[in-house]
Order: sequence, then C-alpha cells, then structure tokens
Amino acid sequence: MIDSIKHHVSDDLLMAYSTGNLPEAFSIAVATHVSMCDICRSTLESFNAVGGALLENNSTVAMSDNAFARTLDKIKSMPVVPDKPTKIQSDLPAPLTDYIGRSLAQINWQPIGMGVKQSILTTSTEATARLLYIPPGTEVPDHSHDGIEMTLVLDGAFADENEYFAKGDIEIADGSTNHTPVATDGRPCICLAVTEAPLKFRKVFHRLIQPLMRI
Repeated sequence: MIDSIKHHVSDDLLMAYSTGNLPEAFSIAVATHVSMCDICRSTLESFNAVGGALLENNSTVAMSDNAFARTLDKIKSMPVVPDKPTKIQSDLPAPLTDYIGRSLAQINWQPIGMGVKQSILTTSTEATARLLYIPPGTEVPDHSHDGIEMTLVLDGAFADENEYFAKGDIEIADGSTNHTPVATDGRPCICLAVTEAPLKFRKVFHRLIQPLMRI
C-alpha cells in the first residue's frame, strides 16, 4: 500500500474491471493500481460484493442430469497443483510479474529517443500496454489522445501542466487532454502506460517518427 496516492482510478473504470468489461491492457493497469491503493481496493471490493449479491438473487437455471458427473470428470482431469511456493521478493506489484518478471532489472528496454525507453507488454489487441523509462528532466513531446490513456507511476514521478504524479498515482487522459509530461524530482520515472489508440503529437517531426516509436 502507498499512503500518499492522490490520483485514483475512476468508479466507472473500477466497475468495468469488476464486471470483466475492460481490455486486458487496461485491466493490468487497474489491477496494478488497486494492488498499490487501499482506497481503490476497498471500492472494488464493494463493487464485487454487489455483483455477487446480484448473482445470488438471480433466478435458477435448470441443469442437465449429468452436469455433476461431468464436473467431477473435469476436476479429475486437471493437473495436480504443486504445493504453494515460497514467497519470492519482488520490487514490482504482483499483477505485473506474470508479464515482465519480478524485478525492474528484468525489463527488456528498447530505446525510442531522447533517452526514453519502452517495453511493450504482450496483451490482447484492443489496447496496448507498455512500460516507459523516462530520464530525469526529460519531456514526453506535447500530445493529445484518441481515446483513453492511463499512466500509472511505478517508480519516480512525473508532472504535466496541471498535476504531479508520484508512485502509485494514475493519470487518466482523453481527447480533451493536451499535455507535456516530464520526469521530475531529479530521478528517472518508470510508468505503465496503456492506450487504446496512438498518441496525437502536435509537432510534425514527432508525427513523422511516431511509427518508429510505436507509441
């Protein structure tokens, strides 16, 4: 948990996550933030409880006569689950470890210019999730968005024209947002950025090299 988190996931996005209606990339961002934030975790648990109550109150559906036997057969055919492994220390939130390993040092960074590096996660195609490494004092070029962009700070901090985002904070931007994020506090900023469409850079140069950056 991080007590200093000031920027949270919206209730609408938490509800969509609770009901399984988010693309995989956005689900990763929400799950990672929730693992770091007591406030959003509590809200999500409330939504999950409401969903459970609605399911309990739904009318029953008739099952086939052999449904129980088929269920037992499936259970018997499942592989044996090994004993719970010893907990391994990690400097990453648990929802990210299946995608990039247990340490920031394991990330396979690819340079995209100005010292900025990225690592694109393998997810479904509805949206893109990437880790970004931004050197201290470096700006991400001025841009807007087609659709939603979620940026979760994993280490360090960044600021744009309006807000400051530290570890655990999440920025949710859309087409109404024009900004130039910059890594602050004299240290690199590592963040998880999720987009459902390419960024809309304002300068022609950045638009021309955008296909090379894949962002």
